[in-house]
Amino acid sequence: MSSSPASWDAIDPVQTLHLVDARHQVHHALQFVSALALSFLPSAADDSHTNLGWAPQIGALKSRGVPAPGGEVHLALRVADLSVLVRADGRTLVEVPLHNTTIAAARVSVANHLTALGLNGGRYTLERHFEIPGHAVAEGVVFDASDRPAFHTIAASLANAHAVLGTLAREHGGSEVRLWPHHADLATLFTVAPGRTTGAGLALGDGYYPEPYFYVNAYPTPDRDRLTDELAGSGSWHTHEWVGAVLPLSRLGDGAAEQHAQVCTYLDAALAVTTRLLA
Repeated sequence: MSSSPASWDAIDPVQTLHLVDARHQVHHALQFVSALALSFLPSAADDSHTNLGWAPQIGALKSRGVPAPGGEVHLALRVADLSVLVRADGRTLVEVPLHNTTIAAARVSVANHLTALGLNGGRYTLERHFEIPGHAVAEGVVFDASDRPAFHTIAASLANAHAVLGTLAREHGGSEVRLWPHHADLATLFTVAPGRTTGAGLALGDGYYPEPYFYVNAYPTPDRDRLTDELAGSGSWHTHEWVGAVLPLSRLGDGAAEQHAQVCTYLDAALAVTTRLLA
């Protein structure tokens, strides 16, 4: 992979094991951004209208655009300090910090700003057709972004993943790298053959792994007895309930250059194996 190590921000592998509360808050916070599309855009059959892109220049997850009188409107979540950005015509007009704020209060604030931009703020809703993991903020407790190292680690992990997955997608014909709000994973998809796909992404963590992890999966699911290849870059095969190659970030080495090389090696090798299994 030809990705540049200059695009990689070194992270502390030990710190990645202590992100559970922060990543759950991020998962709930990014629903504010996804809600713009749910509220104002026509539904896509694959829910792609709800997915988010990583905007490196602002360090944020950004929604699809919605037409408005003052120019196209986006919402974005700046992950490092958990702030919702209200943007129009390519500029950030308002920041809504979520720290010490409830979901209900933040929704009203965002809706009012959308009204000021000429949209019907009354349509802005956080109701969604999918479930996400529970957290106290969903019960009315305020967001708490005081653990800055945790949120910075998540932001750096997303920025790193966006860079390497973008290169992987360009070199192998993958789809646009987008974050899906259901599972909170930033991913690209490769079509190997009709009805046969392999996906590569970074999940922020879940019931399988407490920390963020890179994954490369395959559809249809390959037989487990065919998973005989050793995976480079400290990757391993996950076979419980789903099958794929995984690299939890706690396995990363030290330093930006070493981590970047390790992840690129893992992604190249895992993609080659899943592609061969599906071909």
